[in-house]
Amino acid sequence: MEDWVFFLLSITLCIALKILLSKLANTTHKKPNLPPGPRFIPILSPLQWFRLTLFDIEPVLRSLRTKYGPIFTLHFTSSPTIFIADRKLAHQALVQAGAAFADRPPATESGRLLSSNRHNISSAPYGPLWRLLRRNLNAEIIHPSRLKLFAPVRRWVLRILVSKLKAEAEAGGGVVAVMESFRYAIFRLLFLMCFGEKLDEKATDDIQATMRHLLSSLAKFNVFAFLPKVTKIVFRERWNLLLVLHKRREEQFVPLIRARRERKQQQQQHGEGSFAYAYVDSLLDLRLPEEGGRQLSECELVSLCSEFLAGGTDTTTTALQWIMANLVKHPGAQKKLWEEIEATVGSDAEEIVEEDLQRMPYLKAVILEGLRRHPPAHFVVPHAVTEDVTLNGYLIPKGAAINVTTAEIGWDGKVWEEPMEFKPERFLAGGSGEGVDITGSKEIKMMPFGVGRRICPGLGLAMLHLEYFVANLVRDFEWKAVEGEVDLSEKLDLTVVMKNPLRARILPRRNE
Repeated sequence: MEDWVFFLLSITLCIALKILLSKLANTTHKKPNLPPGPRFIPILSPLQWFRLTLFDIEPVLRSLRTKYGPIFTLHFTSSPTIFIADRKLAHQALVQAGAAFADRPPATESGRLLSSNRHNISSAPYGPLWRLLRRNLNAEIIHPSRLKLFAPVRRWVLRILVSKLKAEAEAGGGVVAVMESFRYAIFRLLFLMCFGEKLDEKATDDIQATMRHLLSSLAKFNVFAFLPKVTKIVFRERWNLLLVLHKRREEQFVPLIRARRERKQQQQQHGEGSFAYAYVDSLLDLRLPEEGGRQLSECELVSLCSEFLAGGTDTTTTALQWIMANLVKHPGAQKKLWEEIEATVGSDAEEIVEEDLQRMPYLKAVILEGLRRHPPAHFVVPHAVTEDVTLNGYLIPKGAAINVTTAEIGWDGKVWEEPMEFKPERFLAGGSGEGVDITGSKEIKMMPFGVGRRICPGLGLAMLHLEYFVANLVRDFEWKAVEGEVDLSEKLDLTVVMKNPLRARILPRRNE
């Protein structure tokens, strides 16, 4: 009997001890919580945030950062969205833990349609398809050796741009409104790089108009991320508009792709005529090993070509306008740049070429300061995590969307003195931005192209185009304010643009 009682007591004590140790372990190794943020209320919380655009939400995010700290959570849907508003935390996440943070959130209904079910670089999940598409772009088109081959195209587009500006100035008493001319020139440049062909002005305008209409409507299509089966019925006209624009894009792009395929085959078989290699040519040769080694479909080719054009046109155009606006607003900086140009190439050169750009440190400083002060996008394209991760003591759950406040990081007063002022000198010797690495590999001081594994692959291309056009535009013209101060107020378009587009008085510097 005593043995039986002893046995029961022993079992009871063991069970109690196990429970106690389990509780202690749970207390000691308690799973971290999500970053703090406003309380999530099903249905109501998503509706609250969907009423705001990313531009409208910036003041809200600043107040949330003040209240909750540099990392906080919002619920646009039932899945959490984490905002990171600190350069060091951004580096820990996107660079140090880059593989875990390199995915993309699930695509919306409209996103899947426009990207051919995520078969493009920006929206593809982190994995073999994304690596294949990105590697192809880097190696075949934007590698420095390839970019040199497009020098004649850049020269041709520069002549078009200068002619348009001169014609507008003559018609407007020396005054030009530059945004449309900038956009037209950059689009034609990228179109030639993409398809290797020159279209007439009307055909170019038609394609650009379709893309502008589609991209400017994207904010309207965000509603389909919320209860898509319902919203596609409630907002039937929006969904029909998306289908119409998607079809129109295919009707414009598919004939170009087919013609290019045929011309490439003729060149390979017979060596007929001249053939300038283009982005679409590299895509025609691709095979998808993870999908049975098949070729890209025509719809997927349309999505990739559209991504190439859209990804480079508005961002570069916007950055170019901001930089020129600041050179108008700060004539001392423009004079200093002009003097560097004269000292580097003299007054007889027909144009400033790529080799000349490498010898202009102040030009590079102007470009970097423009990108720091006015990044075309104020947030990186959302990331998603591939596994549960702990960041700054908080849980970042698998699948959570990650947003990083690009603009706020570039305006950090702890890094930059008078961060809201335009001071290119900060990037020269002795300045706080001397030797800054905009890829953020070692540390992040500014990140206009993002950082980490999902950094914009077109970084080098964008920097080349900005340096090339700014240098040549300052060489050809003196840029002056039309009246009063240049207004640097912002608004959200496809990118964050000037609320009142730049108008300037241009005076030719050279006698033709």
